[in-house]
Amino acid sequence: MGTEICEVVITADSAEWLVEFTRRLVDDRLAACGQNIAAIRSVYRWDGAVQDDQEARVALHTRVSLVPRIVQRANDEHPYDVPCVIALPVIAGNPAYVDWVLTETESA
Repeated sequence: MGTEICEVVITADSAEWLVEFTRRLVDDRLAACGQNIAAIRSVYRWDGAVQDDQEARVALHTRVSLVPRIVQRANDEHPYDVPCVIALPVIAGNPAYVDWVLTETESA
C-alpha cells in the first residue's frame, strides 16, 4: 500500500542555508515540512578523491508529484555543483499525517 507522498533528502555544507532553503520550499507549498539535522558527517568520492566533510541534512515531506520541482529548485539555488537530492518512497503511514502533507502542499 503506497501513498502519494515521499521523503526528499537534501544535504548541504551550511545548516543555516539548508534551513532557509527548507523554509522557502514550505512557504511555496512544495513541502509540508522539513526536519533538519544540523550536523552529519559525509564521506564520499569527488574529483577522484575521498572527501570527509561536515554537512547538514533535511528530510522533506511532500507529494511525489512535486519532486521534479524540488530537484529543479535545488539545482538552481544550491551552492553545490551536484546537490544531493533523493526521494524515498513512503509505503504507509498515519492516514491523518499523510492527509496533512497532501493538504499543506500544492497539488501538481
